This record gives sequence, C-alpha cells and structure tokens, in this order.
Amino acid sequence: KLCGYLQKLSGKGPLRGFRSRWFVYDPRRCYLYYFKGPQEPLPLGHLDIASACFSYHQPEAGAGDEPAAFEVHSPGGAVTVLKAATRQDMTYWLQELQQKRWEYCNNLDAAKRDSRTSPTPSDFSKGLVAKDNPDLNTPSQNASAERARNILAVETSPTDLVGEQAASQPAPVQASAINFSLKQWSTEIKNSMSSLRKGSNENRRSVFYTTEEWELLDPTPKDLEDSMALEEKRKHLAEGNKGLTSSAFPFDFGRIPHKARRPLKDMIGSSKNRNSSDSSPTEWCSGNGNRLVSELQLKYQSQQEELEKLKKDLLSQKELVRLLQQTVRSSQYDKYFASHLCEGVPKDTLELLHQKDDQILGLNNQLEKLNLEKDNLQQEVKNLKCKVGELNERLGMLMETIQAKDEVIMKLSRQLSECEDSTSSPSGAMNSSMATCTNKELQELDRLKDNLQGYKTQNKFLNKEILELSALRRNAEAREREWQAKYTSLEAKLCQIESKYLILLQEMKTPVCSEDQSPAREVITQLLEDALKAEPSEQPEQAFFKPHLVSEYDIYGFQTVPEDDEEEKLVAKSRALDLRSLSLSENREISTGVKWENYLASTMNREMMRCVELKNLIRSGIPHEHRSKIWKWCVNLHVKKFKDSAVPGYFQTLLQKALEKPNPASKQIELDLLRTLPNNKHYSSPTSEGIQKLRNVLLAFSWRNPDIGYCQGLNRLVAIALLYLEQEDAFWCLVTIVEVFMPRDYYTKTLLGSQVDQRVFKDLMSEKLPRLHAHFEQYKVDYTLITFNWFLVVFVDSVVSDILFKIWDSFLYEGPKVIFRFALALFKCKEEEILKLQDSMSIFKYLRYFTRTILDARKLTAIAFGDLNPFPLRQIRNRRAYHLEKVRLELTELEAIREDFLRERDTCVEKRDLISDDEEDS
Repeated sequence: KLCGYLQKLSGKGPLRGFRSRWFVYDPRRCYLYYFKGPQEPLPLGHLDIASACFSYHQPEAGAGDEPAAFEVHSPGGAVTVLKAATRQDMTYWLQELQQKRWEYCNNLDAAKRDSRTSPTPSDFSKGLVAKDNPDLNTPSQNASAERARNILAVETSPTDLVGEQAASQPAPVQASAINFSLKQWSTEIKNSMSSLRKGSNENRRSVFYTTEEWELLDPTPKDLEDSMALEEKRKHLAEGNKGLTSSAFPFDFGRIPHKARRPLKDMIGSSKNRNSSDSSPTEWCSGNGNRLVSELQLKYQSQQEELEKLKKDLLSQKELVRLLQQTVRSSQYDKYFASHLCEGVPKDTLELLHQKDDQILGLNNQLEKLNLEKDNLQQEVKNLKCKVGELNERLGMLMETIQAKDEVIMKLSRQLSECEDSTSSPSGAMNSSMATCTNKELQELDRLKDNLQGYKTQNKFLNKEILELSALRRNAEAREREWQAKYTSLEAKLCQIESKYLILLQEMKTPVCSEDQSPAREVITQLLEDALKAEPSEQPEQAFFKPHLVSEYDIYGFQTVPEDDEEEKLVAKSRALDLRSLSLSENREISTGVKWENYLASTMNREMMRCVELKNLIRSGIPHEHRSKIWKWCVNLHVKKFKDSAVPGYFQTLLQKALEKPNPASKQIELDLLRTLPNNKHYSSPTSEGIQKLRNVLLAFSWRNPDIGYCQGLNRLVAIALLYLEQEDAFWCLVTIVEVFMPRDYYTKTLLGSQVDQRVFKDLMSEKLPRLHAHFEQYKVDYTLITFNWFLVVFVDSVVSDILFKIWDSFLYEGPKVIFRFALALFKCKEEEILKLQDSMSIFKYLRYFTRTILDARKLTAIAFGDLNPFPLRQIRNRRAYHLEKVRLELTELEAIREDFLRERDTCVEKRDLISDDEEDS
C-alpha cells in the first residue's frame, strides 16, 4: 500500500506554506488522496495521477538531506507542490507514482469498457465473476518501452515516513514558508506578544528576518532551553504575585526580552563580521523594536504604581469596615443583655459576664492583629522571593554580558596575534593563503560533482517521464481511433436497420403487392434471421471495431438469449436490448459510482461500520467492482459471533469430514448440482469451475447443520454467493441466510417457516395493496404458489439478473425484511396490468412470467423503499409469531388425522391391502 507523510503547499498570501498531510494511493481510480492524519475518516481532496505528470528541480549540492519538493501537474494547468522529508523519499514517491500511472493506464487501454461498468483490477473482485473477464483483452506490451523504462529507473528504498508503518510515526515538523514585509512589522509585534502570554503551552521561540531574502532564522537549541527554563521561573513567580499584581499586558517586558534579544545580538555580530561597512535590515528592526519595548515598559511601570496605590487604599477601607462591624456587634450584644437577661439575674453574674465579654473581644482583637502580622510577613517573603528572582536574572544577564565581552576580547586577541604573525612571517601567510585557496577549489570540485550526479538522476527521471507520457499519449490516440471506428460501425448498422424499418412502414401504409409476394415479408424474415443469429467470437484486433450491443452472456455469466425456443429467443433478446438501452440512457449509475468511490475513500483509514449513508448507498445498488468486498463485509458483520467461536480452519475441517465420510444428503446434492443454474455458464456443465465449489460448500454446510442437512433451494443461494465470494465466504453467507436471517424451520422438511412467511405476506398484501388482494380473492387465485419460491431462494430465477443482484445487495445488509419489500414492489409495479385480467387462468399465467418483464431497477427500488413505507420489522415479527402458532396447530391436527387413519387401516381388514404411492415406491 503506497501511503505516507508528505508536505503539501497550500494557502494564500502570507498564510501560504507547507502543511503535513497523510497521502494514500487508491488503485481503483488512480487517485492520490490526502488526509489531515492517518486516523482521519474523510479526505481533504485528491490528485488524479492517471492524467498527471511529475517534475522536480535539482537543488545545489549540499542539500541532499534537506526536504525535497516535487510538482504534480494536473490537467487544466493546476500545479500541486509536494515536499518529502528526504531526497530518498522524494525519489521513491516519484518512481512509485510513475509505476502506478503506467499500470493503471495500460489496464485502461487493455479493457474494452462496458458503459455500465468501468475496468476493474482483478484483485478487487472475488468469486467466479472475477475469474471470468470476457471484457478484458490484454495486448502485448511494448517491449522496447518496457526495456527503456527499466534502464531509466532509479533504484531507491523508502524511509520510515513511507508505508503503513509510517502511520504510527509522528507527523514531520511543518516548515513554514511565510513571506513578511516591513509593513507587517507592527502586526508581528502584536502576534509575538500574544504568543508569549502566561499559560501558553507552546514552545516560545524568537524569530528574526535577516538579509535581503528575509530568511527565517530560529534560535539555537541552547537558547531554546534557556528560554524554557526562564519561562518556568516566570510561571512560579507569577503564581506567587497572583494576589498582588496584575496587568493588562500578558507578560513582563522587563524580564523576557533579555533572552529574546540574545539571538538578535548574535545575528548583528555575525552580520558585522561579514560586512562591517553595510547596514542590514536587522539593525533597523532591532532599533525600532527596542524603542517600542522601552515605551511599553514605561507605560507598564506607571500603571503598576497606580495599581499599588489603589490596593493600599482598598486595604485601609477594608480595615475601617471591619472595625465598624465589630463596634456594631458589641453594641447589639450589650443591648440584648440589657433588655432580656437583666431581669432576675444577680448583679455579680452580670459583671462577670461583662468581664468575660471584654476578654473575648480582647482576644479577638489580638487574633486579628496576629493574622495581619502573618499576612504582612507572607507578603514580605513573596516580595523577597521576587527580588531574589530578579537578582538571579540580573546575575545571569551580567554573566552573559561578561561572557560576550570575554568572547570579544578573545576574538580581538586572535586577530591581533594573526596580524602580528602576518607581519612577522609573510612567507607563512602566503603558504596559508595558497592552502586555503586549494581547499576552496577542492570543495568547489566536490560540489560540482554532487551537482552533476543530481542532474544525471534528474535527467533520467525526466527522460522516463517523457517516454511514459509519449507512450500513454499514443495509447490514448489509438483508443480514440478505435472508439471512432466503433461509432462509425454502429452508425452504419443503425442506418441499415432504419432503412429496413422505413420499407416496412411504407409497405404497411400502401401495400403494392399481394401478401405472399410482399417485400415486407422478406424484410421481416431477414431482420429476424439477423436478430437471432449467434454473434461470432471476436478476434483480438477486432475487439474495438465490432458493435457489441448484446453478448451471449451478461457480466454475471447468465445466458441472455436461450437456445431452444425461437419465440422465447426473440423476446429474450428484445429484453436484453431494453436493459442495455435503459442502462445507457441513465446517468444515475455514474453518480452512484461517484458516491461509492467517495465513501470507500473515506474508509481507507478506518473500518466500515453500519450507518445511514452506507444503507442508502447499498439500496441504490453496489457497483460491480465493489460487490465482492461489500458482500464479504456484510456476511462477516452478521456471523462474527459464529466465526469467533469456531476453531481456525473450521470450513476446511468440515469439508475434509464430508469428503472422508459420506453424508445422507450427498446423493441429493449430486443430483441437484447441474440443475442449480443451468443458464449460467459457471454451472452449465460438470467440468465448470462453479460445480466443484458448489459441491464443497453444500457438503460442508450439511455437516455443520445436520438438522437441515440439505434442502432444495440452498444450492441456488450458494450459487449466487459463489459468483462474488470465495468458497469459505460463500459458506458463511449460507450460514447467515439460514441461521441468522431466516426463522427456524425455514429449510427443514416441513418448511414451517416458509409457510408462515406466506401467510404474513398475505396480510401485508391486504394492507399495502388492498385492491390487488381483493382482485385475487375475487377470482380465487392463490398467488403464494408463485411467491413461495421467491422467499425460499430470494428471487433467484424469478427476476432479471440486474434486479436480482440489487435485491441481494440490500438483503445481505438489512436482512429478510427486504424480501417482503421487493415482493410487494413487484406486485405494485404491475398492479394495473393484473387488475385488467378478468379470469383466474389468465391471471395465474401472467403471474408466472410477469416479474421478468420488469426491467427498471431504479423504479422498483423506489417503490420498495419509498412507496411502501412505513415498514416496521416489529410488525413482521408479531405476525410471524401469530401465524406460527396457527400453522403448528394445523400441522398437529393433520398429524392426528394421519395417525387415526393409519390406526384404522391397521385394524380394518378391507383397508389393510391399500397402500399409498409413496409406500409402493419405497
């Protein structure tokens, strides 16, 4: 799986920059999707690799470990810039994207596309349908082009940021490429203030722009560590001063800029060393920045002094209020004693109480004084800690200043010693200058060699890109010519048919000959012969030129035109042409395919789960190329508890047991194999691949569920499942239908569950289609004789194949309620036609074949899931339980009648010689 981290250039204006994205290649559509991260469900967008070309610029030597950018040019002139972490990753991505584009476009050229389906890679479909690919005609590859591609390929391997293992790695650091101008300086100052506010969890770093290109310069790791340490100190000091000082500004300008200005000093010093005569933009920016910071410091100090005065006034007012409250309490206390307690109390006791009150008041006053002294001492301690912190910072600043001066002194000393050495030994200076020049020349030579190697690699890649694009262009032109030839051939055939049709119309309007000699009879005969003529097999070189409207088999392997009855043959071919015309005229299939692609793209980074969106998509029909995957997911969803409890290799164990030991159901299974789907080429002969798989699944299930063993109808369920699933998945699909979806005793000998569902269906018919139900009752037509088989085999051999598989799509996801929906929808779709029939024989004859005249799957689905609502499952369950009891009582009565009859026959001499046909056969 081609996936990994890349940085994508996006945004506009000053916000334009590289952002890290998670890229995933989708081979179904040759799209490169990108997400915010590996766990994101929905993609931010995609790149169409099939119609794109790639390029990159060779950087100067020495940039081999730097992130490498490359461009993806899409149709319409759009250019997407992507950046890999290393040059190695960039080369790997380019090679892989080229290879994926080459493979996809070659498959596209080799596929003779049907209008309803797009060419699907074989690894996306399973089962018998995937192995049978009549629409694929693989041409011989251009050997010279392949050889040239192999020569120009660059051998490379990815790093940890490419592949599925990269999902567990942290995203690479995003490199901002934001351009700023001098006009934006004030805005940047405000942003710097907000980024340095207290409580911020992000790493703070000083950013300055120097030189004419305004490059982004970051402080060194040591500076970052120092700034982080100071930040922690400031945080503790801020917590200590929380109750004393506050400011409208979020940080202390008197402390922070010392460390923040350190990278500025270093840059100014380095700039002076490079060119002391020229002034740089950094000096201008630093001067303005220092002036602005000093003004803000003065303003902050004045506001802080004013705040201290206000705090002192507030404390004095609080003390006055406290004293007044104490006086009021004492006066109220004295008044209370004087008014209530003085009556009947001795005078000595009153004096003693007054003394105790005075003592209590004195002690309270003393306690309050001690609390005040304690608060003052704590305040002094906090102030002392603040002063210690400031002294430590000043000490650090002084140490830095001393260190900087020492470095300047050492530098000046080295320069002085060099000057003295140069004056004392001119020959030594000349030798050193020659050695320096030689080293520079060697370094330049190495740089040129690296550039040469890089340009060679770039040249090979671009030559390969040109070669591939030329080959793809020639293939597209050839495909266009082939489609043009096919269009011309179709137009010629249409003209011939229209000419004969006009002759028929003219003859019908004004016949000029007798009926036996009429040219219309000859035209009709010729048209019938042409329509019923078997189309010859196509040669590979004629695959695109021959008009191919109706093939002998559809995409599922079902025979489109029967071989025996000519009348039925003509009707079947007419039906197939109507289906083809319907699919060509509908644009809904395209929009449904796009919705499916978008949904599957959203599941590339997560597992599928049940949701309303998925249910609606499945109801609209699963595309042919995705049906295997979705069916398998649906089956696993329903039988997860069975599979978890089963031992590993459970299916193979059952199959081995069935092959070693004969099963009572084996004989009936062998008899029904060739009778399963005789009109499907995968099951038409004993040597067909589907026959053996069908045998294996049925035998394995007969050992898993001995209560059922085998029932006629299970073979058709398995046969449909095997068209899109492998043997083991088809086995679990049968378990899903028999043991999860359908009620108990649905496929047993009594078919109890099937009989119950027919009675439930009758109730629903009387409720949802009352007119039609009354019509059937009026002419005493038991339509359950027709619908019984619909429910037993889920419409297999009852509807056209396109509608059948859309019903199965919803059935495997939603369960048996879908059968009731579509059974009612089939009757509702032809309700008016049935109501016109006025006798039981014509009604019953029409019911036997009317389902195959319904071709519009879209209309039928809309009726089933729209017009028949509401359709609660609880109602079906309640009616099943009600009718189950009734059917059981009826079966019990029948069994009692049978036992009475057998007992009477055994006791009566005259009836003893009478035996039934079954007993005679046995």
